[in-house]
Amino acid sequence: MYNKPSDDELKKNLSPISYEVTQNSATERPFSSTYDDFYEDGIYVDIVSGEALFSSKDKFDAGCGWPSFTKAIDDEALHEREDLSHGMVRTEVRSKDAGSHLGHVFADGPTELGGLRYCINGASLRFIPKEDLEKEGYGKYLSIFED
Repeated sequence: MYNKPSDDELKKNLSPISYEVTQNSATERPFSSTYDDFYEDGIYVDIVSGEALFSSKDKFDAGCGWPSFTKAIDDEALHEREDLSHGMVRTEVRSKDAGSHLGHVFADGPTELGGLRYCINGASLRFIPKEDLEKEGYGKYLSIFED
């Protein structure tokens, strides 16, 4: 079972933007994330808990300014809930175990890949390159990259 760090620990271990995004549902500026235009092989995990969230195999350029994915790495990885903030009706996406705010999911993704666009704040993610998956404890995800 995951034990979320205290608020003081989170503030100490996260950048200010990562803290605001994951803990206070903030949104990073579009096109400000390193991961927006980034396409190396690997997986993206919750910056707070390390939960595996997305694979680079499911990442695409939506042109919206935030990293976008067609699906989660695992059907159980995310928690979705209605978000009525800012005068809009959206579906918010949070990590399952830590409850970190990640972004939103929209039904305007590539139709040939399921039609979803997970629009995710890069500040809520940590990238683990394919070559580091085993040593960082994510070896079970190496099969994603086998042809």
